Amino acid sequence: MSAYTSSAALPGTGSPAWPLAYTVSSDDCRTPTPLGFAAPLAEAAGHLAELGYDAVEVQVREVDARDAERLGAAVGRTGLRIVALGTGPVAAQDGLTLTDPAPDVRRHALDRLLAAARLAAVLKVPLTLGQARGTFLPGLEDLQRHWTEEAVRQLAVEAAALGTRLLIEPQTRANTSLWHTPDEALVFTATVEAPTALVLDTHHLEAEGLDSATAVAAHAKATACLQLASATGRGPLTVGDHRLPALLRALHDGDFTGWLTLEHAQEGDSVRAAGRSWTAVHDAAAALT
Repeated sequence: MSAYTSSAALPGTGSPAWPLAYTVSSDDCRTPTPLGFAAPLAEAAGHLAELGYDAVEVQVREVDARDAERLGAAVGRTGLRIVALGTGPVAAQDGLTLTDPAPDVRRHALDRLLAAARLAAVLKVPLTLGQARGTFLPGLEDLQRHWTEEAVRQLAVEAAALGTRLLIEPQTRANTSLWHTPDEALVFTATVEAPTALVLDTHHLEAEGLDSATAVAAHAKATACLQLASATGRGPLTVGDHRLPALLRALHDGDFTGWLTLEHAQEGDSVRAAGRSWTAVHDAAAALT
């Protein structure tokens, strides 16, 4: 459902041991996500296939199970596969979060996330939760935490009943008031009566003062996806990034069975940005001994 095992991915081969994906936007998004390929879905998938990527992680805004054929047609003809659905645009583009003081807004946010879970189940991929969990307001923190935790538990349970699972991404406090580190997220997921896993992102880990390789090594088995970006500016990766061999080694030694996603700013040209990141990851994989 969310884990992949490579038969050819041993250290030193020049290829990463796990599917390499790139962030793209579903055509229901108002604009392409700034941390993903800046083109309509089919066009983005075509370019990424030509560059050698294996998969895409699709950011969605307002979808349901009926959108499976549309997404499948846009991506499937390129030979890529969809590995997950992201829900960032629910908050980033429509301002819908699970912490909103207005009950109708919270309800609308959860409805969007549940609809995305139905689509994820049809596509047989997991659903990721990040920014849509929201931020606290002074004096409302305890209430907002309760609202959000209950909503996320419901989302996880309903996702599992559909045959998919929820992935929670620890994010910096600049994005959300909940679950900034892997340890904080795992304390919460231990209370959820449904299978869950983590998405780790080097940008968010480092923004919280964590060494990304150390965090990945500690939590590889609880992680379904590692998202990658440069350490400065959250841009494309560059060849020689000293973090990459350590990250890949930590994943290998931790028996990681998920996938890698490039999620970063495009710096004006998505084809070049995606090409730079692909080259950097493969160069790091070749450097492992």
